[in-house]
Amino acid sequence: MISAWTSVALLLTSVTSAAFNPTGNTNLVAYWGQNSYGATHTSDTANWQTNLANYCQDDTVDVFPLAFLDVFFGIGSLPEINFANICNDVDDAVFPGSDLANCQFMATDIQTCQAAGKIITLSMGGATGADTFTSESQAEDFADLIWDLFLGGTSSTRPFGDAVLDGIDLDIEGGGTANFAAFVTRIRTLAEGASKAYYITGAPQCPFPDANLDTVLNAVGFDAVYVQFYNNYCEVSNYNVAGDWDFSSWDNWAKTTSPNPDVKIYIGAPASSTAATNGYADASALSTILQATKATYSSFGGAMLWDISQAYGWNLANGRFDQAVKTALLGGSSAPTTSGGSTTTTKTTTTSSSSATSTTSVATNGDCAGVAAWVSTVAYVGGSQVTYNGHLWTANYWSEADVPGGASGDWADDGVCTTDATLIPAVASDTSSLSAASITAHVSSTASAGSVSVQAASSAAAPTVSVSSAVSTTSSFKTNASTAPTVSVSSVDASVTSGSAKSVISAASTDSEILSATTSARRSRFFKF
Repeated sequence: MISAWTSVALLLTSVTSAAFNPTGNTNLVAYWGQNSYGATHTSDTANWQTNLANYCQDDTVDVFPLAFLDVFFGIGSLPEINFANICNDVDDAVFPGSDLANCQFMATDIQTCQAAGKIITLSMGGATGADTFTSESQAEDFADLIWDLFLGGTSSTRPFGDAVLDGIDLDIEGGGTANFAAFVTRIRTLAEGASKAYYITGAPQCPFPDANLDTVLNAVGFDAVYVQFYNNYCEVSNYNVAGDWDFSSWDNWAKTTSPNPDVKIYIGAPASSTAATNGYADASALSTILQATKATYSSFGGAMLWDISQAYGWNLANGRFDQAVKTALLGGSSAPTTSGGSTTTTKTTTTSSSSATSTTSVATNGDCAGVAAWVSTVAYVGGSQVTYNGHLWTANYWSEADVPGGASGDWADDGVCTTDATLIPAVASDTSSLSAASITAHVSSTASAGSVSVQAASSAAAPTVSVSSAVSTTSSFKTNASTAPTVSVSSVDASVTSGSAKSVISAASTDSEILSATTSARRSRFFKF
């Protein structure tokens, strides 16, 4: 990022989130804090950076990283923050025995933005920051301090008072990142079991791999990476220059190397021609780049702007730059979704394959409508929702293979689904030595009784059904018929009057597709898988 001194203070930045969706591709991040517009338009004080809440009055920006915490180990072993003309250690009070600015008047602004659905994080580093950790233990101790000062901990020296930020952004542009993985890991550990989601993001330079953040990005899972596509040969203004622009390397990293295969990659761009030394692309050109990238790469998460003061200053002649970018993000098409490099689908076809396949199915009604069931092999980011054991769950932070309700505390229980049933992914077993494939679907239902049906694409005869216990139903059928038979069980578990009833449906076929499964009791539910 860019930082500069004025007679008032060091200029910094942040990001907000209106209806932020961690798995979406229309998010807009804008740094706040550096008053970049004021640094380049020193006499135009009327349009300098304003209080954070002023930028949260609409749904344009989704994330505001507050820039920056630029000194790790200051006087009194406390860090230092500087938000230019809004709050800094020169013009504002500091905590006794330190240079840590007391910005507690900002608490209301932060909470106002969060109430509007925006994510407020703390960006560490910046262009002038070059602090490092000498050991893993020092990094972990510093994570404890950051947790207590800005996140979910407690301290008598909280710069934002009772406002709790939503995570940490690493904009490390000097000094290296030795032991930063230990810092991130400790933050993740502290966030386990928290009542809210916490996000870890990074802001590397566009040349891949980044000279400073590469090792930590490869070592621990990040929720999002805001790549600075400016002030480098790979900047957005060189989008049409062969060999310069390169989003594909970051996309490939996200899917093949990142510990979090669902990490989102953002295109970072200057919000005006005065926001960066090089790399500015006007709103029209940037819109084209964003929509083309969104349509091509499933790792694309949205855009990042440096910074919000420049985006509003651009308004003087052209309207708000951030609004133009948000409009572009909401338009155009999206690339097929992928996870860890493999495309996800909504239907599973059985084939004579030697490897297992799986798919995630979702409920279509009730408070769990459209929510997929938890899968142990999927990496989830904070805020992701799943169904498990008849309940709706929300990920507190990045999670993989940790069962909802388990000891890890990765998931917050949102209560029992009102949907009658939710399918857990169907799994096709190894069929290399079988004459018929086997597909199993699990149905979790809160209904006291109901029916379950499986429909095949084709079969020579209707499937036969046997109920082996109160919780399982087995159906097998032949192939080569033009009709699609349906088999049902009138009562899945008639003895259940409350709680959760479960059924297991098994179907065997050599070349048929399992098209749907339904569970009914009072009402029917239809599921694709």
